[in-house]
Amino acid sequence: MHKLLPIALVLIAACALPVSAKALKGIKTKTSANATPSGPLYASREDVMAIAEDIAERRGLDPAWVHRMLAQARFIPSVPRLMAPAPTGTVKNWKLYRSRFIDPVRIAAGVRFWQANRATLDRAEKEFGVPAEIIVGILGVETIYGQNMGNFRVLDALATLAFDFPASHPRAQERSAYFKGELEQYLSLTQRADIDPLSLRGSYAGAMGLGQFMPTSWVNFAVDFDGDSRVDLFNSPADAIGSVANYFKAFHWQSGMPVFYPVQFDPKTVDMDALLAPDILPTFSVARFQALGAVLDGPALQHTGPLALVELQNGGDAPQYVAGTENFYAITRYNWSSYYAMAVFELGQEVAAAVKAKTGP
Repeated sequence: MHKLLPIALVLIAACALPVSAKALKGIKTKTSANATPSGPLYASREDVMAIAEDIAERRGLDPAWVHRMLAQARFIPSVPRLMAPAPTGTVKNWKLYRSRFIDPVRIAAGVRFWQANRATLDRAEKEFGVPAEIIVGILGVETIYGQNMGNFRVLDALATLAFDFPASHPRAQERSAYFKGELEQYLSLTQRADIDPLSLRGSYAGAMGLGQFMPTSWVNFAVDFDGDSRVDLFNSPADAIGSVANYFKAFHWQSGMPVFYPVQFDPKTVDMDALLAPDILPTFSVARFQALGAVLDGPALQHTGPLALVELQNGGDAPQYVAGTENFYAITRYNWSSYYAMAVFELGQEVAAAVKAKTGP
């Protein structure tokens, strides 16, 4: 995956759906010959083997199969380091973050992807109400349209984060529980689909395919958008496009609503602490937003939903601010970061502009 921040933190592990499991049959991942180095097998961990019994009972799986799979999972030493929080005092920098995702190479790849899948993007926009540029932005930020889907064995990554999540993380217990749920979901999904859990590769967090879906997201939101009776997020751009659009629909994307509005401040009345207190959660009516010193104009004054003041820090330079709508918040349900959401939006806009310049509307 891209340099991952926790994906879909709001998701709770759910029971595998048979239709989704069946749809996995025949999937093959694109992997490099240079697999990610792994450490010791979890077969020697008594606590892990004991958990195998619980997983099998809760999920209705063959206990011997679950034991065998977890015994073959390996600890990946690099994964806890990648998941550890940034050192205290690390300054966020939107301009630097932006430069990692909005560049000529990624934009050119986005143009090729859009041109190759224009009809599918149009259909997804009509069926789900999610603009093509948002879908293209997600797939570009996540994997450069399938060029970098990760080379970690999914089973290893999920086991490592379930059983050896870095204790230094401020939410280590909660995150470990989350990944235990995703590991269960992955085992359930692959077993019911008759897929070898050791065969699939993804990000260091266990996310899979062009859109980097976690196992629970795959079960809950992935769709067969190319009509071949299976869901393949690794090799089918159509399924990836439809699944991303379905994800946003599930998280209340509102067709026609802007992602954000420009905002300025009245230095005489601004209450920055109050405006930033809800973080990225849209909370304020337009009237309340302005009463706290945020200045809006144009279409923003007609906005009827709640707004959030989104701050994008720029290292030692002055931060940037926007008035985020419920659609901005919807993007952060894919990855809980305002920087991520803005990168998705701006990449999608850049690609859309390049497509229009190259081929016309």
